[in-house]
Amino acid sequence: MSGRLICVADFEQHAKSILPKSVYDYYRSGADNQQTLADNVAAFSRLKLYPRMLRDVSIMDLSTSVLGEKISMPICVGATAMQRMAHVDGETATSRACREMGTGMMLSSWATSSIEEVAQVAPEGLRWLQLYIYKDREVTRSLVQRAERAGYKGIFVTVDTPLLGKRLDDVRNKFQLPPHLRMKNFETNDLAFSSEKGYGEDSGLAVYVAQAIDPSIKWEDIQWLRRLTSLSIVAKGILRADDAREAIKCGVNGILVSNHGARQLDGVPATIDVLSEIFEAVEGKVEVFLDGGVRRGTDVLKALALGAKAVFIGRPVIWGLACQGEEGAKEVLQILREEFRLAMALSGMPSWPKILHSLTNRSWSNRPIKTSITSSYRLSPTAKRLSK
Repeated sequence: MSGRLICVADFEQHAKSILPKSVYDYYRSGADNQQTLADNVAAFSRLKLYPRMLRDVSIMDLSTSVLGEKISMPICVGATAMQRMAHVDGETATSRACREMGTGMMLSSWATSSIEEVAQVAPEGLRWLQLYIYKDREVTRSLVQRAERAGYKGIFVTVDTPLLGKRLDDVRNKFQLPPHLRMKNFETNDLAFSSEKGYGEDSGLAVYVAQAIDPSIKWEDIQWLRRLTSLSIVAKGILRADDAREAIKCGVNGILVSNHGARQLDGVPATIDVLSEIFEAVEGKVEVFLDGGVRRGTDVLKALALGAKAVFIGRPVIWGLACQGEEGAKEVLQILREEFRLAMALSGMPSWPKILHSLTNRSWSNRPIKTSITSSYRLSPTAKRLSK
C-alpha cells in the first residue's frame, strides 16, 4: 500500500486497485446511467453549513440510540451483500469492527457469513437483519426466527426490490459469486446463489432475484411481518412521504430513507433531498434514518439536521474491509467519527441531539433555510420536491 489512507476516497481508490474488476464493479456501480449514484453524493455538497461561534465545545458527546439501543455515534453500518468477496473474513470482520466502535451493523440476508456466525464472533455487539420477502414465505419466516434466536434487535425489510435494477457493469461482467462462496443463510444451491445450472448471459443476481424474490409483495405483507415478530421493524427503501405514512399504518418502528445505494431505479432523488419531507410526514411517530452518499462527517451532520436519527453507510465499509479486513473497516468508521466530531465542534454544537430537526421556514429555493436549532445552524438545499 503506497501512502496513508486518511479519508473514505483514499480507501476506495486502494480497494479498486486490489479487488477483481467484477467484484469492484458490483460494489461500486449503480443502476442504468448512474445519475442517482452521482447525485447521492453531490446532493450533500449542495447543502451549506452556517456555524455558530464561541460555543463551548471542549467536551463532546456523540452518542445516541437507535430503536432503543445505545450507540457511540449516529453512524451505523448498512447491509451490503456478499462481503467475503472483499475480504476472506467478510461480515464477521465487519461485525467485530462495529462492536469495537460501539455501533450497530445491519446484516444482509445475502451475506456470505450466516446469521449465527456473525452473532458468534461479537455476541455483545448490536445487530439488525436486512430482510427480503421471498416467494416461499417459509424462507422469510425462518430468517426472522433465526435472527430472533441469535439476539438481533430488529428487522430492516427492503421494500424497493420487487425486481433487481439493471446494473450495466454486472450485465457486462455476467456477475455471480466466485465458486468458493455462497449466500450462507440458505440451504439449497439455488437460494444460496450458487446454482450449478448457471445464470446465462445476464447479471446472475438479476436472474436470482427474479427466481426467488416475490414481486407481488404489498403493504399487507408488512402487516404479516409485523404479526410474525416482536422485533422492531424498519421499512428500508422509502422515498415518498405517503409511503412513509402507509408504513406507519402497518406497524413499523422506523423508516430508512434509501434508494438502495442508487442500484434500483435510476433518476430517483438523492436521499438527502427527500429526508426532511419524510421526517415531517411521520410526525415523530417513528425514528427516521438515512443511507446513500454519506462519505464525510459533514454529510452525517447535514443528515441529522434534516431529521435523521442516524445514518447507515455501505460502500465505505466495504472499501475498508477490502484494504485491511477488520482493521480497515474499523479505521473507516474511526475516520467518519472523527470527521463528524470535528464538524460538530466547528459548528458550535457539543452534543448532536441539540440539533432540532423540524424546519421552521421551509423552502425548496436557493434561499437559506433556518432551522430551529439551538446554535442557529442553517442549511441551504437546492433540491426539488418529489413529484406527487
